[in-house]
Amino acid sequence: MNERKEEEREVLDAAMLAGHILLENGAEIFRVEETMDRICRRYGIESCSSFVLSNGIFTTAGNQREEMFAKVQHIPVSGTHLDRVAAVNQLSREIERGSLTPGEVRDRLVLIQQMPGKSKRMQILASGVGSACFCYLFGGNLKDAAAAFFPGVLLYVYVIYLFGPHLSKLVGNIGGGALVTALCTLLYMLHLGDHLNYMIIGSIMPLIPGVAFTNAIRDIADGDYIAGSVRMLDALLVFFCIAMGVGMVFGLLNRFTGGGFL
Repeated sequence: MNERKEEEREVLDAAMLAGHILLENGAEIFRVEETMDRICRRYGIESCSSFVLSNGIFTTAGNQREEMFAKVQHIPVSGTHLDRVAAVNQLSREIERGSLTPGEVRDRLVLIQQMPGKSKRMQILASGVGSACFCYLFGGNLKDAAAAFFPGVLLYVYVIYLFGPHLSKLVGNIGGGALVTALCTLLYMLHLGDHLNYMIIGSIMPLIPGVAFTNAIRDIADGDYIAGSVRMLDALLVFFCIAMGVGMVFGLLNRFTGGGFL
């Protein structure tokens, strides 16, 4: 009997950890709830019930035959790591096939949680390439795209070494928008680009929380109005802060040039 209780608690802890990893790394609410439910039911726990918000998980279990269990975890709104989400999804499929014990599931989840992200060098390079590609995609020419590469690179140097460790989300995004606008304006004034608007739009794209915004719409469409609204508000706040940073630089330019620049 005691062994069964220990196994049930191990299963519930594993389900909670799986939900934590998914939610923390950008998965949709329905995916988190479904994965937790699948893990519990696969190991014979029928009474598990989970309530998931965008920044927290509430899990309870227990009836006449099963031990009572309740746990709450707060999960701050953070970035997106879809490789970890994909790894948990693959693990969920293996659990469905019945090839893993609860202890093995827990060990695999710990390994997934510790998966390293992309290197700083790779993130910086990807930001530059992405900025150049978005600039060209939105209508800029090759000269604009080449110019947008450098603000994109410097933007992620700022994000990794200053924004992430030292600045709040609001201040960091305002600073990022201002930095990109100032750099693109400087390159435009040096005639290294032909279209300032496309250069700024392309360079600023690495800051845009596209996955979070898309997931917010999906959550609202699935009826998870609270979680979807929180994610939507978070994404809209980022958009507002970026726009504020861009507007601040343009305002200063207008003031110092007498309105002749724009």
